[in-house]
Amino acid sequence: MTLQYVPIINLAPYFSGEPDGKAAVAQAVNQACKDIGFLVITEHQIPTELIDRVSRLTRQFFDLPLAEKRKVDRPSPEMVRGYSAVAEESLSYSLEESAPGDLKESFSIGPSDVPNEDYYHNAEAGPHFAPNVWPANERVPGFQEAYRAYFDAMSQLAQSLMRLFALALELDERFFDDRIDRHISMFRSLSYPDIKTEVEAGQLRASAHTDYGSLTIVRPDNALGGLQVRNQQGEWVDVPYVENGFVVNIGDLMMQWTNDQWISTLHRVVNPPMTSEQDNRRQSLVFFHQPNYDTLIECLPGCLLPGATPRHAPVTSGDHLLAKFVKQTTFGGSKVA
Repeated sequence: MTLQYVPIINLAPYFSGEPDGKAAVAQAVNQACKDIGFLVITEHQIPTELIDRVSRLTRQFFDLPLAEKRKVDRPSPEMVRGYSAVAEESLSYSLEESAPGDLKESFSIGPSDVPNEDYYHNAEAGPHFAPNVWPANERVPGFQEAYRAYFDAMSQLAQSLMRLFALALELDERFFDDRIDRHISMFRSLSYPDIKTEVEAGQLRASAHTDYGSLTIVRPDNALGGLQVRNQQGEWVDVPYVENGFVVNIGDLMMQWTNDQWISTLHRVVNPPMTSEQDNRRQSLVFFHQPNYDTLIECLPGCLLPGATPRHAPVTSGDHLLAKFVKQTTFGGSKVA
């Protein structure tokens, strides 16, 4: 039976290292990725202290005056670093669909401590290893240290998930390792401001979209106005909030890698009820995992029937990502201004 709702999967049996436990978790992940493209994971080994510290410092940053946040503005549409203000992006444009600017603000970082090697700085690398921009430490003490620690922790969790994905796809557990060992992932914190007045028609906290990369790891809060997923019946269903859990979803590249056996699902963040009198500000910590920029995304072994043709032309991870970023931040434009 096809899953219509987002399942909750305990990773403890996978991390135990026991073959039966790994196999059971891999089977559950495979069904979730085939049916709805989303799952909620528990027992993920990420320290609660780190999550709480990053969440607290994130709120402090977004509480700064706009002029202060503007000091670390995003440098350009293709360079996802620094601050973006409310309504400066519309995620629906990445799917060639129009919508008003999203009711959120964000702060983004990429890899830190980038080696001084040609791979990371040549023309093909483009902006993927661009330096991060940081608020002054006296404005949000400890912010940079916490964000870098969170990026590293998410990178480790993403590697574990990719190994779990490999098992679910009946590949060698380390199949993806050398395809993600110089990954171009991004950590982005999102703040959805309190809404007490009417907004534009069709304007949401995050318009309907799919994610771009291999997988996304989300730490949401439980405020009103949350994440919804469109299932295969065309129904929008709420993603369950699980204390200390993470929401995981696969992105377009993983769908392409699996020749559409796994699905990158349309999702959105809806507005809270206008009748609510409580503060409905919402915050999420989002890690977008993306393979090495030169990883060729083509049909995986075992995902193509004999005599069949792959559904997608091969594409490198980096080229795919840049095209999506520019559409998202220029409201559909194909060129960087």
